[in-house]
Amino acid sequence: MRAVIVAIGVAFLISLFGTPIAIKVFTRLKAGQPIRAEGPAMHQGKKGTPTMGGVVFILATVIAYVAGHLALTTLPDAQIAQVEPTITALVLLGLMVFSGAVGFIDDFLKVRKRHSGGLNKRGKLAGQIIVGAVFGIVALYFPSTMYGPAGNRTNAETVASTTLSFIRDIPALEIGKIGAVIVIIMVVMAATNGVNLTDGLDGLATGASVMVLAAYSLIAFWQYRHWCADPNYTEAYCYTVRDPLEIALIAGAAAGACVGFLWWNTSPARIFMGDTGALGLGGLIAGMAMSTRTILLLPILGGLFVIITMSVVIQIISFRTTGKRVFRMSPLQHHFELAGWSEVNIVVRFWIIAGIGVAIALGLFYSEFLAAVT
Repeated sequence: MRAVIVAIGVAFLISLFGTPIAIKVFTRLKAGQPIRAEGPAMHQGKKGTPTMGGVVFILATVIAYVAGHLALTTLPDAQIAQVEPTITALVLLGLMVFSGAVGFIDDFLKVRKRHSGGLNKRGKLAGQIIVGAVFGIVALYFPSTMYGPAGNRTNAETVASTTLSFIRDIPALEIGKIGAVIVIIMVVMAATNGVNLTDGLDGLATGASVMVLAAYSLIAFWQYRHWCADPNYTEAYCYTVRDPLEIALIAGAAAGACVGFLWWNTSPARIFMGDTGALGLGGLIAGMAMSTRTILLLPILGGLFVIITMSVVIQIISFRTTGKRVFRMSPLQHHFELAGWSEVNIVVRFWIIAGIGVAIALGLFYSEFLAAVT
């Protein structure tokens, strides 16, 4: 627990005090956010606000991960678990960093062209597929020795599973390694695009991501405390996952980094996360679902991202088939803007929706455990 708390605190402080530096740097570089001409008129006042702020909390998460591991080395030998960096950390941080890199290219092109159109759809899609495929393969093909909470050696586990999962792996839904890589790619694409579409109002995607990541930190730490690598727990209710403490540490660090960033990103935002941050967070959230074996729980946990993504899908299908729009504008948050809701009201109410999704998902997760032990 100490390592997770240290990681959260370090990530928060780096992001909180590092973001003002990023604001000054990106302002001097004239890395202002171009605003779509067809977007809500009230957004034109945001033109020139520095973007690519996701660089700050991605960097803060990586540094906090290192700090968390340094905290682990201070524990007595009998309590040390996963002191050395693991394949799990490589996959999770890799998904965050390289998904963020795809977003950074998009942001850079927008700034350079002084236009809201950056990396084309095919380029962004190709980047997401490559990142998902590379780290999906690593997650499935590179098992290594794990250590239980008491330092005992256990059988090797891969980061991801070859079966679909809800609260745990579902043995009846075995899909094989190739099928699993395809599913991982799909989850990465869905999560990155979901967070990206949610980004658009000051603090909306950041706050929603904090809730999801905090939930994953709780889930992973619970899995660590009831880990099948620990001989004190029976197979009936323990969790077969790889490096749950690593997962909890990284999820907590990312949540803490986002909270620090939110201090400057909330309305009126002094910096935007840009596609750098949105795709980076989406990649990490996809990795969390994969590594905690909760892929089918993710649509509930990230319910707000699903709702907003579906609003875009519905709008496109309706317009292409009937020539009519269901919403004034999509994604959904812009519909309510045009309906006269204030930006702050939309953000807070959407945060409530995000919180409800997280609460339902955590309830399902913990109720499954209680049902197993009673």
